[in-house]
Amino acid sequence: IDSLKRTYMSGFGNEFASEDPRCPGSLPEGQNNPQVCPYGLYAEQLSGSAFTCPRSTNKRSWLYRILPSVRHKPFTPMSCGDLTENWNEVEPDPNQLRWKPFNIPKSSEKKVDFISGLHTVCGAGDSKSRNGIAIHMYTCNTSMIDKCFQNADGDFLIVPQQGEILITTEFGKMMVEPNEICVIQQGMRFSVDVFGETRGYILEVFGAHFELPDLGPIGANGLANPRDFQTPVAWYEDRTVATGYTIVNKYQGKLFSCQQDFSPFNVVAWHGNYTPYKYNLENFMVINCVAFDHADPSIFTVLTAKSTRPGVAIADFVIFPPRWGVADHTFRPPYYHSNLHSIMTPHGPDVDCFEKNSTAVLKPERVAEGTMVMFKWLILTYIM
Repeated sequence: IDSLKRTYMSGFGNEFASEDPRCPGSLPEGQNNPQVCPYGLYAEQLSGSAFTCPRSTNKRSWLYRILPSVRHKPFTPMSCGDLTENWNEVEPDPNQLRWKPFNIPKSSEKKVDFISGLHTVCGAGDSKSRNGIAIHMYTCNTSMIDKCFQNADGDFLIVPQQGEILITTEFGKMMVEPNEICVIQQGMRFSVDVFGETRGYILEVFGAHFELPDLGPIGANGLANPRDFQTPVAWYEDRTVATGYTIVNKYQGKLFSCQQDFSPFNVVAWHGNYTPYKYNLENFMVINCVAFDHADPSIFTVLTAKSTRPGVAIADFVIFPPRWGVADHTFRPPYYHSNLHSIMTPHGPDVDCFEKNSTAVLKPERVAEGTMVMFKWLILTYIM
């Protein structure tokens, strides 16, 4: 586990290349699909965009496997539990909403892994039309054993709130702790190990990938810097599973499973720009007001999934990290506002907060100790 804190490649959306050191020379040179791959591996492309997308948005990786992914039994439907895409069947609610923490089942009472612990909170749009979002919680106490998950519908942005998680992917391993995030992009298989009672949030987007926000007048540096994103290095296991390895596939909002007799984490080498990645929120370089009034909360955007409308995102991942508040002759807490929570329903500080901060002595002070996160989206959502 300690070694995982060092075995990453730095950068966002780079053209990466990695091979497991146990098999030197396993990455083909000069071509993607040789007639015979080194070590007798199988070449397999994973596409995250259409072939004809502009080069700047074209996403794909080549994976070199011990056995091909196509070798599995047919998929069959399985129980979705509390995971759903049936938000059009519920009535909309314009009220301000707040949730208590979701309970984490005790392992002594019920074994719950990452998949069975998924709970959809809200969503909108449609994975079939490749346009929309969903918000999920995960609560679990047990690692996934001989089982992996694949989301054919969209990208998962995972935010641990309690407990670290070890995510094994086809590209390698990532240890993700609270105050870190990770993104598992569409079609990537992964398994989650936990080390106790674990809980977190998931922002799922259909039809777009997360990218860094444009900086505009901020300039070349600031907010989440590309060099601080980390992509795992190649790691594989050559393991036969006689009792059956389960692949769980989220497809059009439903869950399906199939069986195969080997581990899917058999990628010895890979190269490309379509990868899982993680990011430590402590590395976010905060921009804030240093004179008076408030800068808009968009300056706290870590990642964005753009829509087809310029300047408008399908979803943003935003944080409110520890920082200094120094604005003069200004009501420093967030102002009263109508834009979200729910959309166009007014929200803002309570009476005590307003009265206290209307008469406070304005001196530099630390605010927001303990990072808060926010999922912000374009589409009107339904609460499940």
